[in-house]
Amino acid sequence: MRKRTRARQFALEVLYQVDLCGSAVLETSLAEMVGRADEADVSGFASTLVTGTLEKRDELDRVIREVAQNWDLSRMTTIDRNILRLGTYELLYRDDIPPKVSINEAIELGKRYSTAESGTFVNGILDRIKNSFTPSVEEVPATEEGAPAEGGGAEDTPDDAAPGEAS
Repeated sequence: MRKRTRARQFALEVLYQVDLCGSAVLETSLAEMVGRADEADVSGFASTLVTGTLEKRDELDRVIREVAQNWDLSRMTTIDRNILRLGTYELLYRDDIPPKVSINEAIELGKRYSTAESGTFVNGILDRIKNSFTPSVEEVPATEEGAPAEGGGAEDTPDDAAPGEAS
């Protein structure tokens, strides 16, 4: 499993715990996550995602509410709500990660940790957020195999390739 995929899983676990138990568990949850992560860059990226998502949580929730027609955040499952927060944070605040990667990673988290329908649900909402709230940025040129062309940037590594893409 790719490092950033593992980091997103760890981040989701911490966000889930904080959502259920409140911010009092944040420090302990982060410490446990760092202890379980086998590499510093995995725990570092996960910690960055958790911190950023929690700092921007009110705005992320507002954006999600705006595009999630007929869905109140409180009616969403806790796991789906936090996958959407994490994915929305990446879309809006991590311009070093291609939107396609953020969405695909969130879809995979939904499929793995929620229901079979979660992937479609997450995809629909994050796609609307991408189209409504992010500037139109040209995609990194791709080779015929779908992998980023050489010189595409530091984040365009196989570690951030979308599921199913050539690395």
